[in-house]
Amino acid sequence: MIRSMTAFARQDTQGEWGTLTCEIRTVNHRYLEPSFRLPEALRELENAFRDEIRQQLKRGKVDVSMRLQTAESASQEFEVCEEMAHAVNEAANHINRMLDNPAHISALDILRWPGVLSVKEMDYSPAQKAAGELFKRTVAELVTVREREGERLRPLFEDRLETMSEFVSEVRSLMPELLKAQERNLKDRFEKAKVELDPERVAQEMVMLAQKSDVAEELDRLEAHITEVSETLQSDGAIGRRLDFLMQELNREANTLSSKSIDARVTRVAVDLKVLIEQMREQVQNLE
Repeated sequence: MIRSMTAFARQDTQGEWGTLTCEIRTVNHRYLEPSFRLPEALRELENAFRDEIRQQLKRGKVDVSMRLQTAESASQEFEVCEEMAHAVNEAANHINRMLDNPAHISALDILRWPGVLSVKEMDYSPAQKAAGELFKRTVAELVTVREREGERLRPLFEDRLETMSEFVSEVRSLMPELLKAQERNLKDRFEKAKVELDPERVAQEMVMLAQKSDVAEELDRLEAHITEVSETLQSDGAIGRRLDFLMQELNREANTLSSKSIDARVTRVAVDLKVLIEQMREQVQNLE
């Protein structure tokens, strides 16, 4: 399965407690690197979210953002400690009776007294439960998007692999003709130099030339790597790192083919191969 590391997913949910929005963005990265922006009421869910991401994703920089908008009916309420308020009022009245010019104490004065007024703590457990379910849905959507984006790249890889196979077959079919041409060139050089042709010497030179220009191993390895890339594209799980390694191996064989070239046509094929490999490598960098 081909998965892109570049994707975006967004999900919303609502309840009596309010509205939750979850957004997840991912871009390419060598390793899995999640980061979170969560409201304080949901901060304790971060470890569970990390575990979910590790189960579903293998690579990529993952930015998770979750917003909680509480409903008006679920807004924070004030609580008044009536016992404390009565005690403060009684104490104030007692002091006023002792004074010649007592000062009036208002309700606001009593509310300002520590312990009289407090904010009722809101129960976020329903929102936290909904956030867990919402996060799983958002991650599932993200995986689907990554797979869809990755599958769009499949024709790019398949077309280039097919072209590379054709190039390898072309070079393989050219080699007998090229070696014969080299043999004729060698004999022509001997004749021009007016050197008596020694069949044994010519045979030795041809063996050396054949060894130097033999690219059969490179062609075999290129074919093997092309087959391996095709099979890897059909496998499940994360394939980006393996494909990146195979791109390096393909490029190494193309460079060797170029260095051993004894004909402009082989050099051209080697250059074309490296162009195709580089095009695939650029896309592989973005695969999970």
